[in-house]
Amino acid sequence: MYVAVKGGERAIENAHAWLAEERRGDRAVPELSLAQIREQMTLAVNRVMAEGSLYDPDLAALAIKQARGDLIEAIFLIRAYRTTLPRFGATAPVDTGGMACDRRISATFKDLPGGQVLGPTFDYTHRLLDFALAAEGEPPLAPAGGDGDMAPKPHVMGFLDREGLIEDAPHDDSPPPDLTREPLELPAARALRLQALTRADEGFTLGMAYSTQRGYGRNHAFVAELRIGTVPVEVEIPELGFAVEIGEVVLTECETVNQFTGSKTEPPQFTRGYGLVFGQTERKAISMALVDRALRWEELGEDDSGAPAQDAEFVLPHGDNVQATGFLEHIKLPHYVDFQAELELVRRLRAEASAAQSDTRQEAAE
Repeated sequence: MYVAVKGGERAIENAHAWLAEERRGDRAVPELSLAQIREQMTLAVNRVMAEGSLYDPDLAALAIKQARGDLIEAIFLIRAYRTTLPRFGATAPVDTGGMACDRRISATFKDLPGGQVLGPTFDYTHRLLDFALAAEGEPPLAPAGGDGDMAPKPHVMGFLDREGLIEDAPHDDSPPPDLTREPLELPAARALRLQALTRADEGFTLGMAYSTQRGYGRNHAFVAELRIGTVPVEVEIPELGFAVEIGEVVLTECETVNQFTGSKTEPPQFTRGYGLVFGQTERKAISMALVDRALRWEELGEDDSGAPAQDAEFVLPHGDNVQATGFLEHIKLPHYVDFQAELELVRRLRAEASAAQSDTRQEAAE
């Protein structure tokens, strides 16, 4: 038994060494630095921070490098590291209305105070391979004034709100549970659902949102506003009696408007969907807003269409890619005892079936 344990340890050590060698790749090629990952693979870094629930571009870059570009593995590393960090307190709610916007668009109003800010996006590119990038030259600098617009920009939802055309924003003063410290419990209030959707796998959330657009949930949405930019983070200091800014984070916020025919107590009006994610993560934020609205069918008095995106017990537990990965990949670990038990069962059943067939043939012959 001791020999088997030692042999297993040695094999695992060798596997780690081989993994490190594969991670490094061809040693004739310069090693990828964390600064390069952080500055040039920002969308991957943003996804790892968002789904890992930890805003730290340097640590996210390290996790991506360690995981050889496997973003789900990197998210797993970040979540595991996050559990080791001390917690000093809670920050005040961020004011996205005061965001310094790098990008701010509306698909519902062409002309709005503050204007449309197209910002850095793939939306207007031709989706053709740019072979100039292979030459590793420096791209031209963007025109001056491309930094975040510091002027306050009112939320587009305010235009509809002033006319009474959209529902009041759902509000709950009770402290929401912290999904990073407590397991998910169902049924989940909207605050907890939004936390789960923020941490959910981008591909899964996108699939759920796409299903609502294709009719599985009757969720025809318009993007009222999508904004990406920097907001200050503040902490209330009891001894001082006021909040102190401790840093800044980049956020993507999406608000959608959806048709609503009204109910016995509410007139026809628009309803809301909401998404808020770390970094420039607009596909995830839009998907999150669509799924958020789909999950609100019951509180809005709508009928249950049976669509997957309307089922919180389906969406919320299955969207967590770390849990999904752990449960999926555990089946490649040794299951010798379980399989041997099933193997013996199948052998016995086959033997019994074969014996019964022999008896049947013998009776038929007689």
